[in-house]
Amino acid sequence: MEKYICIKDLEDAATALLPKAARDYYKSGATDEFTLGENKNAFQRLRIRPKCLVGISHFDLHTTILGERVTMPVGISPTAMQRMAHPDGETANVKAAQAEGVIYTLSTISTSSIEEVAEAGPNAVKWFQLYIYNDREITKRLVMRAEKAGFKAIALTVDTPIFGLRRADVRNKFTLPRHLKLANFEGHLSTKIHSTGEGSGLSHYVNNLFDKTLTWDEVKWLKSITKLPIIAKGILRGDDAVKAVEAGCAGILVSNHGARQLDGVPATIEALPEVIEAVKNYNVEVYLDGGVSSGTDIYKALALGAKMVFVGRPALWGLTVGGEAGVRKMLGILRKELEYTLQIAGTPTVDDITRDMVRHESAYSRL
Repeated sequence: MEKYICIKDLEDAATALLPKAARDYYKSGATDEFTLGENKNAFQRLRIRPKCLVGISHFDLHTTILGERVTMPVGISPTAMQRMAHPDGETANVKAAQAEGVIYTLSTISTSSIEEVAEAGPNAVKWFQLYIYNDREITKRLVMRAEKAGFKAIALTVDTPIFGLRRADVRNKFTLPRHLKLANFEGHLSTKIHSTGEGSGLSHYVNNLFDKTLTWDEVKWLKSITKLPIIAKGILRGDDAVKAVEAGCAGILVSNHGARQLDGVPATIEALPEVIEAVKNYNVEVYLDGGVSSGTDIYKALALGAKMVFVGRPALWGLTVGGEAGVRKMLGILRKELEYTLQIAGTPTVDDITRDMVRHESAYSRL
């Protein structure tokens, strides 16, 4: 693992190892993939403004998220079907999160079950990502299982009435390999994704399963069946963030689904300030994912108001390369880069990272 010194090293190694269909599934975005590129490029348009001679005697990355103490403001996003990347899949990922003291989020569409992940990482802070199915009993059982298994929050995906048009999956006629199944389900719901329908097995899977009629009332329904806090995942607008909070959400995850839903939407780091401003008078935590691949990316998101940053693809690259050890390596890279950034920028703790620590490049172009 010593030869991997940045996230790009892990990505390059992983993409060389993965079969084409799985590689394209993990890497691709919606239609022309403009937003996929912008998720990363937008970070480069922000400039860090270091403070000098602040007298750093210590530094600390620890923070508290929904009452849970974590070792750094970085968590693992939900990504589907992780056993395509490594035989241990989600269980290796949660073990790495547990060892590193960060939050792990399990996808509804996982190849390891809620119970398997709970057993693999009993002491990890675990969240469960939820899609709401037309059959509310299916949805309710998933929530009940997650709560029983010790998960600490429900990350409700709110940007997916249908899955986005991902051309790579259509071209590859992507399906889950037949030796794997969607482990949180039984029978047809666990194997429907083995069929491609008109091109993408994932789109074929969600057809007639996900509820397109959802409104913010569903948050109130969720709150009636669980005591777990609910995070609205997929917010890009300030007014939607307010609606989520008023419906009862305890957290907002600014996300564009890894640029996999609708091309042409803002990069998440561009959308973050609007959301932060909209909910500044509410008691709610705001997080971000999308395009994060370095410690400086994390720092910029924290400076713009995010309480924590999540990474999805980087965890997949680490998982592909080395299972649990690979994910730990990925987290270790981000931890080291973030530690260096805090100290060189003159902000030795997470709480010291304030809005004035970053500025958009346009502020300098006018000089």
